[in-house]
Order: sequence, then C-alpha cells, then structure tokens
Amino acid sequence: MLEIHGIKKAFGSLQVLKGIDLHVNQGDVVAILGPSGSGKTTLLRCLNFLESSDAGTMVFDGETFQMNSISKRDIRAIRKKTAFVFQNYNLFLNKTAIQNVMEGLVIARKMPKEQARDIARKALDKVGLSDRYDYYPYQLSGGQQQRVAIARAMATEPEIIYFDEPTSALDPELTGEVLSVMRQLADEGMTMLVVTHEMSFACNVSSHVIFMEDGVIAEQNSAEAFFNAPKEERTKAFLANFNQ
Repeated sequence: MLEIHGIKKAFGSLQVLKGIDLHVNQGDVVAILGPSGSGKTTLLRCLNFLESSDAGTMVFDGETFQMNSISKRDIRAIRKKTAFVFQNYNLFLNKTAIQNVMEGLVIARKMPKEQARDIARKALDKVGLSDRYDYYPYQLSGGQQQRVAIARAMATEPEIIYFDEPTSALDPELTGEVLSVMRQLADEGMTMLVVTHEMSFACNVSSHVIFMEDGVIAEQNSAEAFFNAPKEERTKAFLANFNQ
C-alpha cells in the first residue's frame, strides 16, 4: 500500500531525517519508537505533507511520487485517502463534537450536511461518544477529545491513519480508553502508522515495529521479534529502560 525510499528532511543545518526506507502493507499496524529528537514525528508529518521533504520517493496505491516536487493536486489526492490524528487533538473549539467530525466532510468533500451528520454520528458511536454529540471540546475530557479526533479521522474512510503520539497529552487513566479504540481499529484491519511511547500497544497490537534514532531507522522487525529478540545494542538499551 505504501512504500517510501530515501526520505530526507533538514531544518537549516539540522538533518532530521537522513534517508528513511519503509514498506507498509494493507492492514499493517506499524509502531514507530525511539527517543525524543529521533525524527519520528517529522517522518509522519512528511508522509502526510504537513512538512515538505527534501528528497525521496513515495509509492502510494501503485503510483510513484517525488517527495520534493509533488504537486498540490497529488497531495490533495493522497490526503483524501489518509487521515492524521494529532497529539493535541486539534479540534475546533467553537464547534461541537459532531460538528468537528462533519467539518472535513462538508467543507473538503462537499458532502451534503445531512449525509455528513449521519456519518459523524456513526463514527462517534463507534468510539463510545453517542451521548456527547453536542458537547464542545471544553466540556470533554482529554480522552474524549482524542476520541472525537479519531472519529473525525475514521469518518473519511481513509486507507491509512497516521497517529502522532495520540496518548502523550493524556493522564494515565484516560490513555486506556484511546488505546482501546485504536486496538479496535487494528482488529478491523485498519492500516495505521503510530508514533508512540506506549510499549504495551507496540508489543500487543502492532504487527511491525520500527526503532528510529538520530534520523535513521536503526532496527525494524515484526513486533514479536522486535520485543523478544532485538538485534541492535541500542534497541536493547532502549527497551531495557521501559522494562525497569
């Protein structure tokens, strides 16, 4: 479904991505791990063109794109098949939960409001917010806001959802409800790339794990092999810190 080759990104003299290669099949759940500053979020943002790449190619749905010269038209076409869940929800504060989910359908996809409302209801129901349609973000907990954001992503029926540390802004007791929704999506076959520090999710839900450090992929493997038999010393040290 998705292949990337040689993705590079620099901010001034700081080389954040130094040549990333990745292959994602339909239904894969890829956990992206690594220390802060390793380039995880930048990679995700480049894949959804929230940041422009300096070099590299993307193969998406059988079409090949040059990342540093891709047209706005192609970016729009790819974004219609993908969704992005941000660390800090990125909800419209002046809109209710159902309006937040409807917004992209009505504005970007020109969908009739009643059709969009029906899709939004079903998406909110799926994440356990059937009683929160008309609540504004300030009336919702952090976990509920993030579930609205996931419902918004689901409503567009994407082929891939990118998650950028979706639980890092949440208190521990709220993390579980968001991970439960993501686990449900994984069980249903949704393709996901997830930047996360949640080792239990990476170990028990993801199908593949990549470990990034200093702008490169230091190790990648199936989740089982990654956690049970890591190859690189740096990976072993990283995992040891979480197992203490």
